[in-house]
Amino acid sequence: MTNAQPTNTEPTKTQPTVRSCPFDPPEEYRALREQDPVAPVTFPDGTAGWLVTRYDDVRAVLSDPRFSAKRGILRPGAPEGEDVPAPPPPGMFIMMDAPEHTRFRRLLTGQFTVRRMRQLTPAVEKIVAEQLDAMAAAEGPVDLVQTFALPIPSLVICELLGVPYADREEFQRNSATIIRLNSSPEEFRQAQAAMRGFIHQLVLAKREDPTDDILSDLVRSGELTDEELTGVGVLLLIAGHETTANMIALSTMCLLRNPGQLAALRADPSLMDGAVEELLRYLSIIQFGVRRTALEDVELHGRQIKEGSTVVASVSSGNRDTAHFADDPELLDLARSQSAHLAFGHGIHQCLGQQLARAEMKAALSALLDRFPTLRLAVPVDQVPMRDDMLVYGVHELPVTW
Repeated sequence: MTNAQPTNTEPTKTQPTVRSCPFDPPEEYRALREQDPVAPVTFPDGTAGWLVTRYDDVRAVLSDPRFSAKRGILRPGAPEGEDVPAPPPPGMFIMMDAPEHTRFRRLLTGQFTVRRMRQLTPAVEKIVAEQLDAMAAAEGPVDLVQTFALPIPSLVICELLGVPYADREEFQRNSATIIRLNSSPEEFRQAQAAMRGFIHQLVLAKREDPTDDILSDLVRSGELTDEELTGVGVLLLIAGHETTANMIALSTMCLLRNPGQLAALRADPSLMDGAVEELLRYLSIIQFGVRRTALEDVELHGRQIKEGSTVVASVSSGNRDTAHFADDPELLDLARSQSAHLAFGHGIHQCLGQQLARAEMKAALSALLDRFPTLRLAVPVDQVPMRDDMLVYGVHELPVTW
């Protein structure tokens, strides 16, 4: 659909996407924060809109109900029958606003409490230990993504949802197609249909024979249709392994490239909780930001954002904002005094599984560094294939040895 254009006469910039360092957002974000924090831009998909780059403004956009999470908001003035907005797919609550979003969030919040994630920690640590055993048996070099970073969150989310891990190759392949930037429309539709079909069959099985997992609990609640259960399952399955897998792999690469910080962490394992928060802030793997649509005219930093305009809140830029982070936020500092970061978003759509992600990252990084004290990259850093082509940033492969 067509969104409203920025209402000013200056030419729009193109959203920065090229990184000079694999761990940093594009350098242009620094100038945008200082000089043009609400900038008219053209996004990678060709949409014109507004790019928000300062920490406080990102929080404001993500918590303001005047900015909708829905896709396909009809722009004002469109001819009748043109650009008719499609409703969000059933169960895809990240594309919904209150009160529709609230109904799903309420059902799921109890599944991801801090207490439940702490109870899950021993199971996560067992999975981590098993993957490390497999790595050690391979004797290196190995691809850390395939042997360690990807299996851990995949196994955990499969256990939580009640998804057979034996089917991982299918859902991982389809998941990658869905979030790949250069997937054709047909490839995207096929992957999406395959994921929905896979989860739909699982939902039907849970209705017949519920077990001890999230999907079964949602079935027992009686509040969701099969189509809604399918959408929720697809969303949790993709989000539950893609984001954490890439954080584990990219964090490992980042630590190996910052030997002073790595040495401090090895010398004092009590730094790990803070290290996880700092890595989440510093790396911010939601690559292009969080998209919203203005439901009405809104003024932000003197910019008149018209109803129907696309607004993208750059989480990675906000997490490097010197106005919020007192010590140089361009530096990785595992002992940094903690200040709330935006890696999990903000507002009612803040990541539901953030406590699970923290538990998985802490268990994985702690055990990996302990088990392999001489861990190192097996290739030059410039030969590591980065996920510039994906909505979720990270590495496609990470060859390591010890």
